[in-house]
Amino acid sequence: MQVPPMLRPTSGGRAAAVLILFGEGANGPDVLLTERAATLSNHAGQPAFPGGRIDPGDTGPVAAALREASEEAGVEPSGVEVLATLPELYLSHSEHRVTPVAGWWREPSDIAPGHPGEVATVARVPIAELVDPANRLTVRHPSGVRFGPAFRVRGMLVWGFTAGLLAQVLDAGGWNRPWDTERVESLPPEAVKPAARG
Repeated sequence: MQVPPMLRPTSGGRAAAVLILFGEGANGPDVLLTERAATLSNHAGQPAFPGGRIDPGDTGPVAAALREASEEAGVEPSGVEVLATLPELYLSHSEHRVTPVAGWWREPSDIAPGHPGEVATVARVPIAELVDPANRLTVRHPSGVRFGPAFRVRGMLVWGFTAGLLAQVLDAGGWNRPWDTERVESLPPEAVKPAARG
């Protein structure tokens, strides 16, 4: 997978991991997404892959990604077959070094928001919906600068790091379909408020 220059890791930042979990759902192959609670101080209401910081008790990115998916969405780690650990990416705005972990949901478990104060929604989003040209767009920062690719699926606007990574994964899997890259919408100001440090 090609890593955009702005996302290449540096020596700083806090280590984190996300789980890109694919499965076979009722509507074909899908991927698991969560939506953060609107009351959070960081990334409020933003869809994301399950994930978070790598804790001292974790043995590495894979353990952290599986633990977070269990805590946030009820995913049973024993039912996940880890396929690959992707190159670490750096998020300058939050100063995190994020390792994406790709997995296959060999034995799906029931899912639900694990932390009501942190996770508002958990959804298995079909790949067919993600690659539907009608659900693709580019988002623009309120300052007028184009921000990157986005998806409108299941009542969520997926953008930022998650959308960029998702677009790359769909490309790598050969799933992507041509879409109108000139369809541009502005992000609401509350979606891009500065992240709290700490």
